Amino acid sequence: MRVAIIGGSGFVGTRLLERLRQQEGYSLKNIDKAPSELFKEITHIANVLDEEKITTLLKDTDLVVLLAAEHRDDVTPVSLYYDVNVQGMRNTLKAMEANGVKRLVFTSSVAIYGLDKDNPDESFPADPFNHYGKSKWEAEQVLQEWYKTHEDWNINIVRPTVIFGERNRGNVYNLLHQIASGKFMMVGKGNNEKSMSYVGNVVAFIQFLIEQYREGYHVFNYVDKPDFTTKDLVALTSKILGKHIPSIQIPYALGMLGGYCFDVLAFITRKKLPISSVRVKKFCAVTKYDSTKMRDSGFVPPYTLEEGLSRMLKAEFL
Repeated sequence: MRVAIIGGSGFVGTRLLERLRQQEGYSLKNIDKAPSELFKEITHIANVLDEEKITTLLKDTDLVVLLAAEHRDDVTPVSLYYDVNVQGMRNTLKAMEANGVKRLVFTSSVAIYGLDKDNPDESFPADPFNHYGKSKWEAEQVLQEWYKTHEDWNINIVRPTVIFGERNRGNVYNLLHQIASGKFMMVGKGNNEKSMSYVGNVVAFIQFLIEQYREGYHVFNYVDKPDFTTKDLVALTSKILGKHIPSIQIPYALGMLGGYCFDVLAFITRKKLPISSVRVKKFCAVTKYDSTKMRDSGFVPPYTLEEGLSRMLKAEFL
């Protein structure tokens, strides 16, 4: 199977390429605006906004995995979210059509549901609270409209919750680094549940969709269960690293006030800081999502959530 991964130089894309390279029957191509550290020989430098070049590179392709996205919560200008995540989707679909490619796996996000929702499943109404979630939802709407006139296509959408794993430097890494260093401050009581996804399981699920879901239009939340609370994460980190980890607890209102102060400081200095009101709000929110449909699909994650956390903590902090 000739698979083109758009955005394969990043964290998830690299792990997906690693996994598929170990399987027989795959011919792989990586298309990314950034070079790949591990897969230079199959990487082609191109921006998803360059429709003409993407069209050229998708020649002789059977399936596209679209990972390219602006996803940080401090991207400026905010128009980049919509340029890359929405217009990039339109460009990809046109390039696929020009080459007769009719199979797509797209990584969206549970961010389309918004914060503090009641365990939403795939039928839950979209209510994104930030530009990343809004742009991902708009990209899904582009797909919905496209499928109305392309019913012979196979489109699989994965909405993962926050993804963590070895070599990632995202929000989960920052949280675990603070916990492991003993410089962690618990904002609020720490009882809020956090749905999480281990990267090894996410890429295994993408491969499962490639091989098992070859027809129709499908949408799946991806979450590794059970959902841990923030207090659980502190206790588990302490257990895996084999050391006592003290934590300071501060009220939610005080934490948000500190976040707003960092917002002002970031605005004045024109620098991106590790703390913001958005990040404090996300940290304290309940981000729990239903993954029944994924579990009923027949997919079996190769790792438990605790195994994934253990692999990351040992790789990064021991």
